Amino acid sequence: MSQNFQLLPPSKPVIAIASISGLLLVIMIALGVIGGEESIEPGSTDHTEPAIPANSQLITLVEQTRQDGVNWQGSVRSRQAVKLLPRLNARILEMAVHPGDRLKKGQIIARLDDRDLRAAHNAATAAQQAANAEAERASSDEKRISDLYQQQAATRQNYELALANAQAARAHAKQAASNAAQAQVLLNENLIVAPFDGTVGERFQDPGDMASTAQALVTFYQAEDLRLETSIAGQCAAEVQLGQVVPVRIEGLNETINGTIDEIAPDLDPISHSRLLKIKLPINPQIQHGQFGWLVLGCQSQHSALLIPASAIVHFGQLETVRVVVNNRVQSRHIRTGKHQGDLIEVLSGLHAGETIIAKAGAQ
Repeated sequence: MSQNFQLLPPSKPVIAIASISGLLLVIMIALGVIGGEESIEPGSTDHTEPAIPANSQLITLVEQTRQDGVNWQGSVRSRQAVKLLPRLNARILEMAVHPGDRLKKGQIIARLDDRDLRAAHNAATAAQQAANAEAERASSDEKRISDLYQQQAATRQNYELALANAQAARAHAKQAASNAAQAQVLLNENLIVAPFDGTVGERFQDPGDMASTAQALVTFYQAEDLRLETSIAGQCAAEVQLGQVVPVRIEGLNETINGTIDEIAPDLDPISHSRLLKIKLPINPQIQHGQFGWLVLGCQSQHSALLIPASAIVHFGQLETVRVVVNNRVQSRHIRTGKHQGDLIEVLSGLHAGETIIAKAGAQ
């Protein structure tokens, strides 16, 4: 009797279980859990060099007092900075400057329409001439009547009238001369000129605009005498004094520079309870009027910290390591760093006071 067997294909759950079991087996073999004579214990292993490299500079770490710097924002302003406004209302005929132009004292910035001024000046000049002529005639009458009065050929009434007329004529001539001089001054006001050697900042109006005594034409400042103006909290004001050198950061500069405090406001602002400081800045063509800046000032925020040279740190991507000397041998150790202080960096974890490190990571 013959028997026939039919082979059935395996079911899908059986295939899935077999696949997962095979994958787990491969992972366990790769991790050394099974199938190997030696396995690697989990954790980190220090990489130890055989000896201290020759000519290495060693540093023994000690805790130092660090003062955290607080950034007080301010703006760069010139010691001499003005807004130039016209002294009369007139149409602008010419604007001779653009922002950034450097001018000498007396150079023309703008020219205003002076037709009305010139007419007023001509009228004042004519009035002065007429008043002078009237004063001369009255003085002649005064002298003639005075001589007649001395000879008793004129009455006292005529004499006193001649004196009064002469005095009034001279006063009128004096007033006319003053009016003519004022008209001449106003005539000269059609020209707006640089009040000192400096640089044009912003330009607010263009030729054809109507100039007004209430609106500035341009800002003008001296670019070689700049200061950082900033306000600090009232409780920090006791920590600053005139002549003190302080660190300053300026927008666009990749370095911290030193400034000198040369002005401290005597009173606190009643609203913000802050005190205004003005810090003289060194001459630098990259520093310009109107830039933002920050005063870096510690304010009652001292603490102990481990500081190491930036050159001692080796970077592996985002990881930071230093080489530590232990029993006259070198170990690589991971650390975590914080704020920079010049060429030094604060170590937040990974090192302790009393340990010795190699100061230069590339030393051999």
